[in-house]
Order: sequence, then structure tokens, then C-alpha cells
Amino acid sequence: MYTPLVVQSCQFAVRGCYFWDGNFFKIMNKRQNMNKRQITFFIGLLAATHSYAQQHVIQGTVKDKDSKQQLEEVNIRYQRGIKHSHTALNGAFSVQPGTFPDTLLLSRIGYLDQMYILKEAKSPIEIEMQKNEVQLSQIQVDAFNSSKTLSKVDLSKIPVNSAQDLLRKVPGLFIAQHAGGGKAEQIFLRGFDNDHGTDIAITADGIPVNMVSHAHGQGYADLHFIIPETVKDIDFGKGAYYADKGDLNTSGYVNFTTLDHLDHNLFKVEGGSFDSWRTVAMLNLVNNHEQNKYAYAAGEFNYSNGPFDIKQNFSRVNLFAKYNQWIDEKHYINLQGSIFSSGWNASGQIPERAVRQGLISRWGSIDSTEGGNTSRMNLAMQYRALISDQESWESNVYLSRYKFQLFSDFTFFLKDPIHGDEIEQVDDRYLYGIENKYNRQFQFDHSQLSWTSGFGLRVDDIKDLQLNHVYQRDELLDRLSHISGVEMNLHAYSNLDWRIGKWTINPAIRVDHLIFNLHDKLKSDPAGQEASATRISPKLNFGYTFSHRAQLYLKTGMGFHSNDIRVVMEQHGKDIMPISYGADLGLIWKPTDNLFIQPALWGLYLQQEFVYVGDEAVVEPSGKTKRLGADLSLRYQATPWLYFDGDINYAYARAIDEPKGENYIPLVPSLTSTGGVSVKLPLGISANLRYRYMNTKPAIEDNSVRAKGYFVNDLLLNYGLGKWNFLVQIQNLFDTKWNEAQFETETRLRNEQQSVSELHFTPGTPFMVKAGLSYKF
Repeated sequence: MYTPLVVQSCQFAVRGCYFWDGNFFKIMNKRQNMNKRQITFFIGLLAATHSYAQQHVIQGTVKDKDSKQQLEEVNIRYQRGIKHSHTALNGAFSVQPGTFPDTLLLSRIGYLDQMYILKEAKSPIEIEMQKNEVQLSQIQVDAFNSSKTLSKVDLSKIPVNSAQDLLRKVPGLFIAQHAGGGKAEQIFLRGFDNDHGTDIAITADGIPVNMVSHAHGQGYADLHFIIPETVKDIDFGKGAYYADKGDLNTSGYVNFTTLDHLDHNLFKVEGGSFDSWRTVAMLNLVNNHEQNKYAYAAGEFNYSNGPFDIKQNFSRVNLFAKYNQWIDEKHYINLQGSIFSSGWNASGQIPERAVRQGLISRWGSIDSTEGGNTSRMNLAMQYRALISDQESWESNVYLSRYKFQLFSDFTFFLKDPIHGDEIEQVDDRYLYGIENKYNRQFQFDHSQLSWTSGFGLRVDDIKDLQLNHVYQRDELLDRLSHISGVEMNLHAYSNLDWRIGKWTINPAIRVDHLIFNLHDKLKSDPAGQEASATRISPKLNFGYTFSHRAQLYLKTGMGFHSNDIRVVMEQHGKDIMPISYGADLGLIWKPTDNLFIQPALWGLYLQQEFVYVGDEAVVEPSGKTKRLGADLSLRYQATPWLYFDGDINYAYARAIDEPKGENYIPLVPSLTSTGGVSVKLPLGISANLRYRYMNTKPAIEDNSVRAKGYFVNDLLLNYGLGKWNFLVQIQNLFDTKWNEAQFETETRLRNEQQSVSELHFTPGTPFMVKAGLSYKF
């Protein structure tokens, strides 16, 4: 009697509708007993269904007006109704308007908004967008991607000049350097002293930065192989609410994405206080817009002696190259490689009493042979395939060769009164892995669904991991730990992002399976030790959009960080993957186009874990912990040339199983804030005044010793004239006396009879001026 029809398009699939063929009218003629109301109903249904089935899918491409390069991540909204879409990796999109005419509203960060009128069902279409200065008004109120667009605005308004500047772009993230500039920064975020990366997952172009089971500490993240001028985007998220982020994603994650092509070649040279020099060169090798083929190379050299009495002799060399192209309209490939090498001397952390007694100056050192060297080589390939207008596949393969050697002296003559307590930490490994991701888009009449699933493998092939007692770098006194091993992480995840009406519902689940194999070279028994564990991490996030200016969100999820391979074996596989439970309740609000406000309340619970103290080769339990806090991000663009930003972060962090008053978590600040003002005046003149504040924090568990807080300002002045650009950077503008890194440590100096436990510190940078000149061509 009737033939079922499934109405399908590249935008949505609606099932359960029925279409009648020509036999319908014969059937109607035979059914003389049907009344007029029934006939009218069926004819109306037929007309509506026929009209619905006749809707046309319109396909198109969005390109840059000048370069003709395809633009991804362009938001496309219908003027009629609530439907919206976005361009794919190759700038392609498809829409299905219900009526004609209709108007498409296109927006993208760094481009003028564009309107395109659909007068008829004509396909394909091509739309061009004009580049424009990045403005705060372009941020879309969306709980699940606002951080990336916010960082685009911050990057455009507040230039970066170092790896430290890159990390500071994450609201609420604080860093401290305490080993001569060559060591990875100490990271603070959301009530965590992350050390060098224990509870924050950092990647660059999909390559893991963190090193698990590192010689100096779990999750050690040395970001210095990135050349700041090559960074295009900074994507970040706080908490463990993201299915594609796994190990170490507890307090949050950060991912840096480099440029695919250069708009200009660049040469830059800088020089300043303390024999500081920096040069950068970036050159286009292939820049073919017609064939969508691009390649460039970049290099950076850094040198500084620093303000210390013992010259730092810090040098760093970075080389980076990247090639990418669209092989055809459906397939994309990206190849990149980098080489990084660094060496330095360090003053270390010095005891307050040594300065107070006049034994050394504030810029002096107890052990003048501290320092180190490190290197890393990265190779990576990314492949993307657009299976259809709704489906895509992405694969990332990477290989890293990493070496690290660090000489430190934390206790001086506490253990060895003759030779001293200097230690050497060595890490020599290969890191390789693959990440695969499949995405499928569904659009229905009143909702949209994005399904993403992925799986991957990471292998750390650790050739050599050492902790040695040495004398002035040259003489080996004792091997405290010496192992080799393999750590493998197999993982998979699935994520749904369902948008229905004003709601966004985002359930997800992730599974990680870790395998450890360790060989202790200090033991005569050659047999290796093995252990494994599995962790399932569910996530569930909600968003409710009140209007185009306000959205409320609730994020919940479980995360984890793996323990050091030496901890795993010491504890016989116990607590290999301590779990975290967290939740965020926040609001993204734009009361006006030029004002952005994002408050959030959050909480996090961390399960019992064991910590490997890499400086002493011992394992210590840390116990259960809880953290509660509040974040507030503010951005205000008063005029096109005046931009204000500020982030205020509060954290309450305590150990759960310890008595009250003895349950403080050392070195965790309760209040931090960063921000500043950016001014861009006519005739190419601009200025950025920045501040960062950290309050006084407990240095030990009973809060009887406190690490001093600080308030420091930096100033960046810039003048551009055509292809030339001149800049002046002033660090610590008001010459504040501050301590960048502080630790409560028991030490003994050479002539002391008894050890003393007190604060040890690395002094913060004094007033420092750098000037630079760059040329674009």
C-alpha cells in the first residue's frame, strides 16, 4: 500500500517518514469510505513530506581572500532557524536550508564576519573571507572550545618571546625556573605543585612533551624545543574532562600547534643585560597556494650568562622544519622534524643563612659545578582523510630521541662532608607512538551529534636511567640507581558531543592499559621485572546556552597519572595509576561584544599514590588529597587599540588523612593572579604592561615555614615601520627583590657542625632590558 522512504543527506538523517508513489491515488479511489478529513490529512502529510524530501544539500568551500588558502574551523550559521555548521580541514562545508532565500553567517577568529545569501539551490559555492585583526568580539560563547579562541585573542594582543611566555598564556598557570634556564620549568596549576609536569599533560603538534619515569621527576616536561614564533594556537583545558587526554591530565592539559605556513619570512636579533643574545630566522621553502603545498624552516639560538656570580654560559639551539600539503581535496599530509640542544651552569637553590651571614651574595652559589645539558630530536607525520562530508580520519605518528644529564646539589655536605652531595641524573631514551582518530558528524532536524573515537600507543624505550653521587661533575663516587626499561601505554576512547536546542551533552569514556618492564643494572640477577594495570576513565559534561551571550557548563570526569616505573616495581604493582575525581561548574558570559567573563567553581579528589623522589632514589607515599577552588577570567577590549586581561585563581589544597594543621600541601599557593593591559597606537607603536602575583604559601606540612609571595611587572614596547620592527622588553620593571623558586630543605655547609632546615631559594630575575630588531620579507 505504501513504500517506506528514509530521507538522508550529508547533514542529517530522519527516519520514520513515508512517501506514497503513484499507486496512492488508486488506493484513495478504491477507499470511497474515507471521509474528507482523513483525505485532507493524508494529502497534507504527502505535501509536507514531498517538500521536505525536495530540500537540497548545498556544498561549498571557504577560502582566504588574498592567499586563496582553504579555511578550517569557520563557523557557519543560518539566519533562519538555529542550525549551524563549520568548515572541515579543507575548508569544505555543506548546508541544507529549509527555504529560499536564506543567509549564511560566517565567522572565524582573525577574519571579518561574512554574509552569503542563498537565493537558490546552487552548488558548489565558493566564499572568500578577508583577514582582519583578531578582536575579542569574535569569541563564540561555547563551553567546549572557548579556551582555544580565547588564547588566539591573547596571542594576538600579547606577543610571546620565550617558552616561558607560551605556558603563561594558560589562565591560572604559574611557572618558576630554578636551574639556570636550561631545566624545565616548575609548574603550578589548580592547587598542584606539578613539579615539572606530574599532573599536567603537555603536547606540541600531538607529540608528547612529558617524559614518564624521568630521571628528575615523573612527567618532566621540557618545552624549550619549541620556537615561540612558530606557534599558531594554544589549546588548553583545566581538569580531567577530555576523553582524548589521558596520562598526567589531572590538573589540566596544554597543546601547542605550530604554523602550517608563513605569511612572511622573518629574521630577528635581540640582545640585552647579562650578555643575553637571541636570534631567530624563519624562511619559506615552498609557498604554493594553488596546489595547497607549503614548507618552511626555522632556527633559534639563545645565549645568556644571567645575573649570577658564576656565569650561566647558557646556550640553546633549535632547528625546526615543516612540510604540509593537500594531496587532493580529501587527503592531507604533514611532515615535521626538529632538533634541540642546550647546556648551562646553575646556581642551584641557596640557603638563606648563607646570604644572611655574608658567605655568598644573593647571586652566589654553594656548589659552582651545578648545571647540565639536554637534547631532543623529534620526527612526526600527520595524515588526514575526509572520508565524506560527515566523516574524517586522522593519524599521527611520532618518534623522539631524548638525552638528559643534570648535576644538582641540594644538601651540600649533609651526607658526605668531604666530597659533598652533588648528584648526577641521566636519562637516555627513545619515545615513539601513534594516535588515530575517527570523527562522524550527524545533523538532525533539531539537533546535532558529533561522534569521535580514537586509539593509540605510546612506548618509552628507556635505554639508561641513572642517579649517581659525583664529585664536581667529573668523578663518579657511587651509583645509587641504574636501570633500563620499557613503559607502554595502550589506550582507546569514545566521545559524543550532542547539541539539542540550547543543551550540549558530552558523555565520554577512556581506557588506558599500562605495561612496565624494568631491568635493574645494579643487581646481578639479569631477569627483568614486569607489571601492568588498566584504568577506565568516564567523563560527562553539560552545557546550557541561555543566549548567544551566555552559557552555563558543568564538567565532570575521572583522570589519572601514572607512577614512575621504579615506584611500580618497589610497590609490587600497587597504585600504578592513582585516580582523580573532579568537577567544574562555570559560566561563559559576554554581556557585550567587547567584554568576556568566565567564573568557575571546581573541586578535585586524588587517590593515594606513591611518589618517586628522583633526587634521592627513594619512594614516598603522598596520601589522599582534596582541592577546592574558584577561577575568574576577565577580558575587556575597551577600544580596538586598548585591551585588558586578568585571571584570578584561588585554591584550597589539603591532605585528607593528616591531622588538621599538619595537612597543608607544600608549595601550593592559595591565590595567584596574572594580567595586564595592551595598547596599540597609530604609527605602529604598541605597549604591553604585564603583572603576575603569587601569595605566600606553606613550605612544609604544618605551615610553620612559608615561602614568600611576590608581585612582578614586565613591560614590552614595540614599534613597527613597514617590514621592520623594533622592540624593547623590560623584565622586572620595578626591580622587585623576589624569589622565583623556594624549598624547605635540610642542609649542612662545609664548616657547620650541625645541619639546618630552612628555606632555600633561587632569586628571581632583577631589572633586565633586552632590545630587538626584526625584518619581514
